[in-house]
Amino acid sequence: MVSARVSLWTICVLRVALATVYFQEEFLDGERWRNRWVQSTNDSQFGHFRVSSGKFYGHKEKDKGLQTTQNSRFYAISASFKPFSNKGKTLVIQYTVKHEQKMDCGGGYIKVFPSDLDQKNMNGKSQYYIMFGPDICGFDIKKVHVILYFKNQYHENKKPIRCKVDGFTHLYTLILRPDLSYEVKVDGQSIESGSIEYDWNLTSLKKTEKTSLESKAWDQGEGSQAQDWEKHFLDAGASKQGDWNSELDGDWLQKPPYEDGLKAEGIDKDVWLHQKMRPAGYLTQYDLSEFENIGAIGLELWQVRSGTIFDNFLITDDEEYAEKFGKATWGETKGPEKEMDAVQAKEEVKKAREEDEEDLLMGKFHRHSHFSRFHRQGGL
Repeated sequence: MVSARVSLWTICVLRVALATVYFQEEFLDGERWRNRWVQSTNDSQFGHFRVSSGKFYGHKEKDKGLQTTQNSRFYAISASFKPFSNKGKTLVIQYTVKHEQKMDCGGGYIKVFPSDLDQKNMNGKSQYYIMFGPDICGFDIKKVHVILYFKNQYHENKKPIRCKVDGFTHLYTLILRPDLSYEVKVDGQSIESGSIEYDWNLTSLKKTEKTSLESKAWDQGEGSQAQDWEKHFLDAGASKQGDWNSELDGDWLQKPPYEDGLKAEGIDKDVWLHQKMRPAGYLTQYDLSEFENIGAIGLELWQVRSGTIFDNFLITDDEEYAEKFGKATWGETKGPEKEMDAVQAKEEVKKAREEDEEDLLMGKFHRHSHFSRFHRQGGL
């Protein structure tokens, strides 16, 4: 039993060790983050970031992240990394966000860009591959965006995914798998999952692509299908002609004695189509979750009230690594953060009560002084 547990532990450690981490940022090296992150200069009115752990935190150093600092501003900042393709691999995007200012209207989402992003000129029109994260504005908009770039268009998940609206740090995770399944997690808990193909209303696009490809292939006349189909697809009772030349005329085919020359199953192995048919999965070249040249991550958003902190960015191909990273960062500080907030709240209540009592005493003092002056004047 002990040996089995050790082996299982070894397998888990090995799996995490084999995870590919494309990008990871925790802002633990002071001001050196400025060497990795590029503030866009596309607009002189863009808001500025600083690294801070905020007014309350679980750990002063570990909870430091990029914080918005100016009200009613657009923000644009990004970091690049070695380009990669997630073709045939799981893609996990994860980060934490804290709206300690109690967000009234503004974005808390991130964007993943192709490697050719012009970071200095990054703006709202810069093409991105994925947009993910919370967006809050008034009573109507409290959602988690999951937008994917496909066939030169942006497509958003049709399912409503609600985000957190309090002032604490929350962990957001997006998982895109090669089988076209996806999962959205908040604070390590799955809140939405399903099929990328269906939950983004993209089935019609794939059908359009399929029809277009088939029509194009037929119009191009591969093997002269239109004119030679009947010539090479003969009746079952016909016998092979003596002057039949396989190199010039193609392979000898016989038409089975059933409608349209085809049936679902049981076709004799000697009867087969002249044209080479595409495999059933040929549309995988239009995979809805594959991005060839991922190379940057950034924040491009608007906020009415500033103060949001972004931290613990991660892009990897391993779900287990992302889970462990989340527990080692957000998982370790979420409790102490709430405790510090509770202590500060009590202190604020106590301070407010003391100020009220002081105001009350000062009011009594002024009334007493006024009465004393009046009494003295009346006595005179």
